[in-house]
Amino acid sequence: MPPERRSRKKPDRRAGVRPSLKTQMKPDQRSRAGTGGPPRKAAPSSQRTPLAQRNMATAALAVVAAKAEEEKWLWQQHRLTLEDKPAVERYLEELVFRDVETDEDALLRRLQGARVQVHEDSDDSEMENEAKDNFPPQKKPVWVDEEDEDEEMVDMKNNRFQKDKMKNASESKLSKEKLQGRLKEEFQHVMGGVPAWTETSKRKTSSDDSTEEDEDDLLQRTGNFLSTSASLPRGILKMKNCQHANAEQPTTAQISSVQFHPCAQVVMVAGLDNAFSLFQVDGKTNPKIQSIYLEKFPIFKACFSVNGEQVLATSTHSKVLYIYDMLAGKLIPGHQVRGLNERIVRSFELSPDGSFLLINSIAGYSHLLSMKTKELIGSMKSNGRVSSSTFTSDSKKIYTYSGDGEVCVWDVNSRKCLNGFVDEGSLHGLSIAASRNGQYVACGSCCGVVNIYNQDSCFQETNPKPIKAIMNLVTGVTSLAFNPTTEILAVASEKIKEAVRLVHLPSCTVFSNFPVVKKNISHVQSIDFSTVFSFNSFAIPSIK
Repeated sequence: MPPERRSRKKPDRRAGVRPSLKTQMKPDQRSRAGTGGPPRKAAPSSQRTPLAQRNMATAALAVVAAKAEEEKWLWQQHRLTLEDKPAVERYLEELVFRDVETDEDALLRRLQGARVQVHEDSDDSEMENEAKDNFPPQKKPVWVDEEDEDEEMVDMKNNRFQKDKMKNASESKLSKEKLQGRLKEEFQHVMGGVPAWTETSKRKTSSDDSTEEDEDDLLQRTGNFLSTSASLPRGILKMKNCQHANAEQPTTAQISSVQFHPCAQVVMVAGLDNAFSLFQVDGKTNPKIQSIYLEKFPIFKACFSVNGEQVLATSTHSKVLYIYDMLAGKLIPGHQVRGLNERIVRSFELSPDGSFLLINSIAGYSHLLSMKTKELIGSMKSNGRVSSSTFTSDSKKIYTYSGDGEVCVWDVNSRKCLNGFVDEGSLHGLSIAASRNGQYVACGSCCGVVNIYNQDSCFQETNPKPIKAIMNLVTGVTSLAFNPTTEILAVASEKIKEAVRLVHLPSCTVFSNFPVVKKNISHVQSIDFSTVFSFNSFAIPSIK
């Protein structure tokens, strides 16, 4: 670098005056430049003197210095006009236009400082670019319809649907925006505020790995999206008529009892033909397993024990209680029970836990026996003749229903009456049943009315009111049975044909499609629900 450029004094940048070429020349050069006349030709190099050569070199250096000063002036003018530009742009301009500081150390200091600024500005520029990428570029419309900008008015007076939204006569015409606001106000007034479902929720942001998990599952798969209800619907009962349980060997007499085995797919059918038969239930052929014949013993009632190992049977005119051991294949007659002085043993009930056997006598006594030893534990005396009885689901209490319509609640341990009430509207009681969940008690009378009570009210009140009175039968209700899930109550009468109804719980409404027309349901003696099958199967006996 020439020393003249470094030692030369910087001009004042505020002046803004371009230095003249004359001021940069030496006095001898100015004197020669100021003389008039045509320029003289340079002498050949052989004719030049050393002084002339030295003057020419000095003139050349002056021209180079003048050009450098001119570039410096241009750069200063450009810098003064662009003071507000970013540091990166200023740095690039300095590199292009070359600053006056040409010292290597100064240049290194400037580069280091510019490197930090470039890093900071680059971060800002990256954030700006990311923000710009998030917004799509706005496109200019191809044309603008002037009618869209005009505010359209709605005729409120002649519109019969909008006439009631006018607050005064001056609102004969409203703009669409005002009408929309009026509709919003009316909607909020009716709904009592803004509903929660109108507020749009923000979508959750997630990474690329969890994008599929956050997507709506409804849009990711196909199939049946209709879920079934956990409870049984009311109204219409879906059912299928299967093969008759005793189709392989129909009975020749009236069927008195039918019951499903508590642990196996077996059904028992007993009747007045002195026999009870066991059938394997498959819904197609129902093959017979075996038949047990009891001589001169028309069966009044037969049922399985709670564990399913025994079959108990009573007759219409005998005091003998037959017990059939299914594991050993032996028939054990119980001719005499110690302490039990009854001429005829007919109606009996088993406790849900399998510990007790309750026998109802004609004189109004209810005898409690041990199921294990078949010995008498105690007796309970009702005012009238006991028509029906049942245990509660916990086997701690007993309901007895007498002929005069009185219901008594007995304690099993003390054999004392805890509470008593008269069945509402009952003239003569015939049947009683308690649900397995301990919620309902149903009482059937001779006039065909079934009263459904809440068990808690039966324990505490002396005059409880029924939840519902079922009046779909016109003859005496002789059979009542709840299904295992307490969703169906079956009511039946043996007086006439097809006198059976299924009641939905807890709505206490009758299923309209049962019994099915033209199914030839004869006189119903008993009803039983299966506890083995995944669906609710039930059996209704009839004469074959």
